[in-house]
Amino acid sequence: MAAEGGGKEMNEIKTQFTTREGVYKLLTHSEYSRPNRVPFNSQGSNPVKVSFVNVNDQSGNGDRICFNVGRELYFYIYKGVRKAADLSKPIDKRIYKGTQPTCHDFNPLTATAESVSLLVGFSAGQVQLIDPIKKETSKLFNEERLIDKSRVTCVRWVPGSESLFLVAHSSGSMYLYNVENTCGTTAPHYQLLKQGENYAVHTCKSKSARNPLLRWTVGEGSLNEFAFSPDGKFLACASQDGFLRVFGFDAAELHGTMKSYFGGLLCVCWSPDGRYIVAGGEDDLVTVWSFSDCRVIARGHGHKSWVSVVAFDHCTTSVEDGDPPAEFSGSDEDFHEQIHFGAGRERANSAHSRLSKRNSTDSRPVSVTYRFGSVGQDTQLCLWDLTEDILFPHLPLSRTRTHTNVMSATSPPAGTNGKDNVSNSSSSGIPANSLPSTLPRSNSLPHSSNPAGGSTPNSHTGNSSSSKGNSIIDSAFIATGVSKFATLSLHDSRKERHEKDHKRNHSMGHISSKSSDKLNQLSSSRTAKADAAKTLGTMLCPRMDEVPLLEPLVCKKIAHERLTVLIFLEDCLVTACQEGFVCTWARPGKVGLLSSQNNPANSPSGTVV
Repeated sequence: MAAEGGGKEMNEIKTQFTTREGVYKLLTHSEYSRPNRVPFNSQGSNPVKVSFVNVNDQSGNGDRICFNVGRELYFYIYKGVRKAADLSKPIDKRIYKGTQPTCHDFNPLTATAESVSLLVGFSAGQVQLIDPIKKETSKLFNEERLIDKSRVTCVRWVPGSESLFLVAHSSGSMYLYNVENTCGTTAPHYQLLKQGENYAVHTCKSKSARNPLLRWTVGEGSLNEFAFSPDGKFLACASQDGFLRVFGFDAAELHGTMKSYFGGLLCVCWSPDGRYIVAGGEDDLVTVWSFSDCRVIARGHGHKSWVSVVAFDHCTTSVEDGDPPAEFSGSDEDFHEQIHFGAGRERANSAHSRLSKRNSTDSRPVSVTYRFGSVGQDTQLCLWDLTEDILFPHLPLSRTRTHTNVMSATSPPAGTNGKDNVSNSSSSGIPANSLPSTLPRSNSLPHSSNPAGGSTPNSHTGNSSSSKGNSIIDSAFIATGVSKFATLSLHDSRKERHEKDHKRNHSMGHISSKSSDKLNQLSSSRTAKADAAKTLGTMLCPRMDEVPLLEPLVCKKIAHERLTVLIFLEDCLVTACQEGFVCTWARPGKVGLLSSQNNPANSPSGTVV
């Protein structure tokens, strides 16, 4: 079994990790994969993705799982921590020719034990609506590729709708479909509906109802992922041009933007209460953005390569009961009125209602911790805690429980960009060194000791103790695959000193040739250089020393191949790697029946651990 130590064992695959809640354990008998359990040769294939739905089965086995591996699509009963996976009996299995599934999404509103609606996007641009329980194919959208010929990067049902869904493509366009409408036999003609900075929304001109209803053109390059806010009113888009753009979905209006440190943004997610957005991508960072203030409030550094997935853990995100209710931030009053959660979001709604309470006589915030996770092409899982010392840097830290590090945080320059509805409240600036040196269990980056259960950070930041530490971090991040950003005025000595360290840690072996080509094109583009120089140091993209720098609570290597899935469920978290293995990690105290099971017939022959 893989050990938890460091040194020679640092590259070992971990089978458990510890947080303040307890020990998370990998359940090897709950591993889902292709029935033969042979590692998939992933070179040149699309990322493995996983979707879940609950069909409210009376037997208590209502969870269903869908995942794609290469040209294959599988649909199983998901037994989680309760029972071992039986891979010999998929409910449905499909093998596609000439194209590969790239993403999929269940409609939770229509799911029953007898029928589910599953959307599947493909590498050639089509979208299929199937029912894997009835083993039926209902419809094929963009069949002739008249709407878009590029790869489908993300597909989602519109929250609260049984018929509307949104599809993103690598062309940078998104399309709104209605399952009841056809796509027509000719290419659609469009009419401009709304236009803004680097985006446009068009309606489809047609005498009769047809798809698509709308076409969104967002940014430059691929639109890699989008995510609806918990209330379904806003849409966050992560694009290859490095921008996070947040829109009001119905009005198609831009609410705010954020720019990556460099390179494209690959993933995005919302906090359960809709107050914060986390994005990750080719800068190896996770970036936390405040919805109400429209600004970056923290960055997280723990990955050594591109960040593939970010996700909030709604079960561990907590509000401490018993504290006096108080306002959550200086500019959230209007935002509080906008959030309304639908059915099926009781947990998030409960947390949000407590977060939103106000007391005119007490300005202290409730004790709050947001937990989110990330996985990347470096095969590592990172867990992060976003605590009140980051959320409310201007208030006392009497009850703070933190795993963060604020590195000489200063207020943004006076000349920063204030557009995109950026709030001018006092909370927009972060005071210098707002953390005392004696914070409990603090993971301070300059410290030589490792946090419990964590691993050593990248070498170019772990030893930093000089007053130039912050500018060195700036240099180190820019000196990777986009080291040609000469317009950022880096000192040559700094760049040479850290370029080798970061390139060694940047796992280029795990990056597909197409993605590598995109990075090379980015680094050689004069436009990209100019844009990076313009945005660095502004509200769009603060410098490394202008916002708090989070250190991961947990950082573990858990796979041999790049990780492509991270999903938090009530009793476990689920990860998947490009070899085609979907792994279940039991939460503390949730091991259940599997702890006493040892069924040789279910033992994997090609396991990831």
